[in-house]
Amino acid sequence: MRRATWSSALLGAGLIATAFGMLRGVATEASRLTALEEKYRKAATLEATFLERYSENGTQVRVEAGTAYFLRPGKMRWEYDQPEKSLFLVDGKYVWFYAPADHTATRMPTNKSEDWRTPIAFLTTGMKLSKLCLSVELEKDTGVSLAGDEIYRCVLRAAGGDPGAKPQTVLFEVTSQSELARIVVPQGAGIQIEFEFKNWVWDPALPKTMFTFQPSPTTVIVNGLLPEAPGMRH
Repeated sequence: MRRATWSSALLGAGLIATAFGMLRGVATEASRLTALEEKYRKAATLEATFLERYSENGTQVRVEAGTAYFLRPGKMRWEYDQPEKSLFLVDGKYVWFYAPADHTATRMPTNKSEDWRTPIAFLTTGMKLSKLCLSVELEKDTGVSLAGDEIYRCVLRAAGGDPGAKPQTVLFEVTSQSELARIVVPQGAGIQIEFEFKNWVWDPALPKTMFTFQPSPTTVIVNGLLPEAPGMRH
């Protein structure tokens, strides 16, 4: 397997300029998104199971699953259990990828890594979607996973504010309970990454050591480009 980096447009967003009062759509749209933000902003820690799908030209080519943990500010831990065990971790200083079978861990400073600036970053920073998205609209052409859910199309800010960059979009599916159910990241050329979240837990007791990489004595640590990252495996 190898890892492809997030596109430059996705990078610049992390997940901007408009306030929710200026978003195009009906009042209930702003209400649902505001409730989503408020619900997640109140939590110091979060936990959820996830299913990650990688598709090419409408054909699903890889599915991975595990549990994700989030700690404010800006820390994440993705434990992949299927189809093989691996770890993606953001400790606030470095972004790590660890493959136990390879006895190798790759790290990169967070300020140089593209991977941690995903649309999921708002879960650990408290940043409003209105600060991550150039615009947000109710998406009516994409089917929801569950009746009562709503899907929103977020147009991300270009990397580094580059006005010439091609706009990148991300879809957020929000439940009637204002929980994040799904994120869909179109990558172009028929490639799409989808994260499905379930079993959200607010403020679970997570030790801070969970967000510190603790390699075994036999682990080789390599500085450089991460070979793997959530959502970009194939």
